[in-house]
Amino acid sequence: MKGGDQYRNQTKNQRDIQTQSVISVALGLIAFLSFCFLRPRWTSLYAARKRQKNAASILPELPNTFFGWIPALYRITEEEVLASAGLDAFVFLSFFRMAINFIAITFFLQLVVMLPVHHHDTGNWGLPNPVQTGNSTSNDTALYRYSPLWVLSSPLSMLEKSPGTDEKEPSDRMLWLYVFFVYLYSGLALYLIVAQTRKIIRIRQDYLGSQSTVTDRTIRLSGIPDELLSEEMIKETIENLRIGKVDSVLLCKDWREVDDLMTKRQSVLRKLEEAWAVYLDGTKHGGNRVAVPRPTDNGVDDGDEENTRLLDGQDAIHKNDSRGRPKTRIWYGILNLQSRKVDAIDYYEEKLRKLDERIKSSRQKVFKPMPLAFVTMDSTATAQMAVQALMDPEPMKLVANIAPAPSDVVWQNTYLSRTTRMFRAWSITLVIAILTIFWSLLLVPLAGLLSLENIGKVSPHLRDALNSHQTSRALIQTGLPTALFSLLSVAVPYIYYWLSTLQGMVSQGDVEMSLISKNFFFSFFNLFVVFTVFGTVSNATGYFDQIGKTLKDTTSIAYVLARSLKNLVLFYMNLIILQGLGLFPFRLLEFGSVTLYPISLMGSKTPRDYVELMEPPVFSYGFYLPQSILIFIICIVYSVLPGSWFILFFGLLYFLLGAFIYKYQLLYAMDHRQHSTGRAWPIICNRILVGLLVFQLAMAGILGLSLAIERAVLIVPLLAFTIWFMIFYQRTYEPLMKFIAIRSLTHEPPFGALQPGESRYDSETAGAREVDEDEETGLRYINPNLVLPLEGPWLAKGNGHTADTNDDERDGEGGDGNV
Repeated sequence: MKGGDQYRNQTKNQRDIQTQSVISVALGLIAFLSFCFLRPRWTSLYAARKRQKNAASILPELPNTFFGWIPALYRITEEEVLASAGLDAFVFLSFFRMAINFIAITFFLQLVVMLPVHHHDTGNWGLPNPVQTGNSTSNDTALYRYSPLWVLSSPLSMLEKSPGTDEKEPSDRMLWLYVFFVYLYSGLALYLIVAQTRKIIRIRQDYLGSQSTVTDRTIRLSGIPDELLSEEMIKETIENLRIGKVDSVLLCKDWREVDDLMTKRQSVLRKLEEAWAVYLDGTKHGGNRVAVPRPTDNGVDDGDEENTRLLDGQDAIHKNDSRGRPKTRIWYGILNLQSRKVDAIDYYEEKLRKLDERIKSSRQKVFKPMPLAFVTMDSTATAQMAVQALMDPEPMKLVANIAPAPSDVVWQNTYLSRTTRMFRAWSITLVIAILTIFWSLLLVPLAGLLSLENIGKVSPHLRDALNSHQTSRALIQTGLPTALFSLLSVAVPYIYYWLSTLQGMVSQGDVEMSLISKNFFFSFFNLFVVFTVFGTVSNATGYFDQIGKTLKDTTSIAYVLARSLKNLVLFYMNLIILQGLGLFPFRLLEFGSVTLYPISLMGSKTPRDYVELMEPPVFSYGFYLPQSILIFIICIVYSVLPGSWFILFFGLLYFLLGAFIYKYQLLYAMDHRQHSTGRAWPIICNRILVGLLVFQLAMAGILGLSLAIERAVLIVPLLAFTIWFMIFYQRTYEPLMKFIAIRSLTHEPPFGALQPGESRYDSETAGAREVDEDEETGLRYINPNLVLPLEGPWLAKGNGHTADTNDDERDGEGGDGNV
């Protein structure tokens, strides 16, 4: 390649990067400045957790100045994060700190060692250059050849060096540096993983070992044989094992009937509230009013004070006797072909009364027992010994696991049989496999339609216009693919979340962990492996043919990966710029909640709607964590390549901004209801180790392409060691992330932030354990549908507050006599 061409090509690449950077920075600044302006004005959104959660009460108040909240947030310590947000938030932010440490060290070494050597050998500073052929004179071809779409359309062709290419091969010194830094960076990553894991284990053991709540003392016992399907037999069997004493046992039963009735009741209750809201809004405009006596459950008028907390503070609900009463249409007759309109309030109140009678009757029934029980032991030590031991000599009999918190249990799944759960799990796995193929095929036409060469086949005028306008070309070839990539990574997790809820998992924490794994698999395989290794071709048949060729000769995977990574450096650089500088501030702004708020406000009619509208947004680790892990893996994979300093720089900005933004959201703005006690950390580490294997495989391929076979062979022992470390990590460290060591069980608090005797778990889950702390449950594991009060509709009072029109709770004392 001639010097003038090289300069022009680097200039084009710089223009692409500058275009993406300007757009991303502009979007990010708009979102960030909007947040700084709105934060002190919309505290119900941007300080929702601080205002509504007791666990956040220990956090300092942030100043209402434009930028004053930034240093105050920065000064919040890890101990305060742990005490106020819990282990899950602490682990999440620990991953960002570890990523920052790794990228900062590798970025420094790239600047002081690798980049000077590369510049001395090649004369450039590591910016991606186009791949040109000797006979390529078309500007369109040149532009297309250095875009990521050229790599996507024919990655196998990169194994052959293009004729006429004047590209300099790495020097012998550079190849040895490759080997050295592969070992150095792999060792650095493993060291950081072990060091951070040890720290989290120590904190987790102290954190959980200093408490003795009902959750800590309870085990989930599955695979109960038919002869033990009674609470008395389960208690006697466990105590005969001499593990310890049993405080209480809840044998799960087929409560489907009660759950369905409560679901129908909630739907009718909302419709009744909407009818009252429409009617009461009409009374504001005048009309004749008459006092409506309040009916009790037995249909007798009751003037009791508890039954007369009514609208406008009156002693009776005022009824407009004009034609303002809302109507609803009911269908009846043969095949429901006839209909008539009736009074909506009277209709739904009568329907609610009948449902209440059915619910109270159903709660007293004897339900079919299921082979699942929650057993509360007399101490945390006995519970931990039970879950770490084998109780029964037969496989899948009396299997003890750690129990989730009562508020975290998905009770509708507790009465599913093991066969049903296994069938659902395998069915969802099959669906995900089909979706994986679908997402891969979706990238085929996407890449083809976005290349200038294919655009020219459809519209030559559009191709010529893009060639003559470099900014527009940069937006099409670099900005648009990264935007679509980001859009797909945001939309698909919602599908996987829905699939996770169908698997029949017993706790919301398990659903969250499953969501992390599914979304990472999608991000890593479809958006990284398929994008770089297999690529996309002109049609689906070619895609499957290419997979077959690659799998027949597995050694070609390393070469394809190596060449693809070199040519996709510009694509991933733009992706990190967009994700970090452009989209992260929009997460801080909570753009989705801000956008949907007016729509939700217009659709809100009842006091219950307004209360739900003011609830904090929910932070889901399964939505945010997988994409950040993928960005970290991309930084690892590119950490030694010539253009890595640019990717590492923007990767460092990504994790610095992410750590700060997520810290604010987890502490002040968003609610995180699922508490898995830090179980996401082993998932994070295992995925990082997979990224290390890809990194080592890619570097072996790069050395092989440079005909440095001996140096490529030196990477093989490192691959073997990393695989061994993965097995070692799973056997050594993961059990301590799942269980509590017996020696860790102490009543001394590990930190000074809490008073002696106060449980950190209580602080962590103070806002998410209403069922566990509710007087009706008596601190027991119990399906809330068996004991929840049958409340009446919420109606607005004159002062803007809400009142339950049936505060005797409609015989809410009823419960399952078998519990």
